[in-house]
Amino acid sequence: MSASDILSFSTLFALAALSLGLIMTVVRIVRGPTLPDRVLGLDMLTAIVIGFIAVIAIRSGFNLYIDIAIALALVGFLATIAFARFILTRGRPAEAEGRVERNPKRGGRSARRKGGRPR
Repeated sequence: MSASDILSFSTLFALAALSLGLIMTVVRIVRGPTLPDRVLGLDMLTAIVIGFIAVIAIRSGFNLYIDIAIALALVGFLATIAFARFILTRGRPAEAEGRVERNPKRGGRSARRKGGRPR
């Protein structure tokens, strides 16, 4: 068995394992009961696609694919951070974000109007 045979078998096995992981991740995204589960699934999906690109770069010998994988990793990281920030701010009530200020002297009514000017 030569080195090229071993490399060919390894990349074929990696593609099969990544395909199985891709299917399982898509099932998790579809079935995910909560939004954080789905965001985690999308992050995992990005990682699997990066793995596919890396394996294809090894099989084809075209090294530009590695640069594409690095760019996708950066975009995936930023998307995960954006989704996490969205999840954090989505669950807060309006009072916790400071949009509504309560004034106990006025019977709990807001001290400011929507435009931010005092009454």
